[in-house]
Amino acid sequence: MVVAAGAKFNLRRDNGSSHNGISGYSSDGELSRISNSGCFSSVTEVERDPSCVSFTTFNILAPIYKRIDPQNQGLRESDFKSFWLSRNERILDCLLSESSSIMCLQEFWVGNEELVHMYEERLGDAGYNLFKLGRTNNRGDGLLTAIHKECLRVVDYRELLLNDCGDRVAQLLHVQSVAPSQNQKGSVPHEFLIVNTHLLFPHDSSLCVVRLNQVYQILQYVELYQRENRLKPMPIILCGDWNGSKRGHVYKFLRSQGFVSSYDTANQCSDSYADAHKWVSHRNHRGNICGVDFIWLCNPNQARKPLKTSWAEAVFSILKFQLRKGSMSENDAFAILKGDNYADAVTYFSFSEALRKAKLIGVPYGLCFQQLQDLWNQVDVDGNGVIDFEEFKKIWNSACPDHVLENLNGCMEDVNTELEQQEAIGFMIKNAMLYPREVEKGLWPEDYSLSDHARLTAVFSPARMKCSGTQN
Repeated sequence: MVVAAGAKFNLRRDNGSSHNGISGYSSDGELSRISNSGCFSSVTEVERDPSCVSFTTFNILAPIYKRIDPQNQGLRESDFKSFWLSRNERILDCLLSESSSIMCLQEFWVGNEELVHMYEERLGDAGYNLFKLGRTNNRGDGLLTAIHKECLRVVDYRELLLNDCGDRVAQLLHVQSVAPSQNQKGSVPHEFLIVNTHLLFPHDSSLCVVRLNQVYQILQYVELYQRENRLKPMPIILCGDWNGSKRGHVYKFLRSQGFVSSYDTANQCSDSYADAHKWVSHRNHRGNICGVDFIWLCNPNQARKPLKTSWAEAVFSILKFQLRKGSMSENDAFAILKGDNYADAVTYFSFSEALRKAKLIGVPYGLCFQQLQDLWNQVDVDGNGVIDFEEFKKIWNSACPDHVLENLNGCMEDVNTELEQQEAIGFMIKNAMLYPREVEKGLWPEDYSLSDHARLTAVFSPARMKCSGTQN
């Protein structure tokens, strides 16, 4: 794993598990990381800088889903109080030892009052404000977001119910630092938006568009909140279990919207195929391991396409993937799309039929009629009611290109300098770590028992940056 020289990390030793796997300890026993220069970077260095904000995202595996007997799949941990109580006590030990500014938990067992009380009591006593949200249709689990009130103030809290086939939900929090950054003009309040969510598991390829729509709805809601409240440009952080890897459509969609993965940025992992499986964060019920947990950051200086354009490109990339399964060339794909139409063009009807065959429409929770219209309008550029070959080539060649990771250090300056007009306070990614540490090498330790997910923590520091003054 590559760590930027001089990087600091806001983590302490875990008391609740045997998998420390640490790079080194400082003289007082606190967890440290070793930079490329070979120097220790202690937690105390970060703690002396109150402007740093740390984020932890962790799917803690609800006891109602945890299988405990391979021979009896119906037997769950929730049937044995001593099992789930002990495991969740260890989870809380780890979280409190880490003491992140913000904790975003998924698969939180909202349906069990005793477990909820345990988290409320222990996190509340440690100085956190808690916000919980159950999935719709009484699924039993949900989300828990904890904000440390000594360093952050919650300006607003919103809940988003997606009401889809996975009964998924999301939390949106508008947060402000308690101790604003100082410059020559005085106090500069540092504000940002944070989302906690858990996307649908991709049981089959037909659910790709469902998961894409879940993210699309979340980003639409964030945009609406920004517009309605006339917010100034500020960072947006998305935390959670995305149930999809770096090779998936959701990842590429978020990249096209200016978001960067904090772990990949901190550890210098690119969007290339070679780096796609460098790390993992989940072993699913099928026994497969993959990287699905992310802390996404979109700074206010990021250039972003219109949201609807990025969404359309992502849908087209799914269609492209289906067509390319048969190793189709550009000409063959165009022929499939136009169907029986004798004219050298794709009609609305043949376009709809192609989407139906790709299971993008005509299936439960597929694209709705308005979304189909939006897609058609994106490709019928001249508005003549058909898609000619030149218009089709734009679909074939443009779907969600990979963005090159920007050098965040190169475009940011210390916040303790004078702000100029058209500047905003964003975040610089200081570091990020996965636990247990074996997963950073693409391995899953067999004796890890806290969850079927790894815990991801990232540390950000405020940074001033120029921006256009508006965000899409």
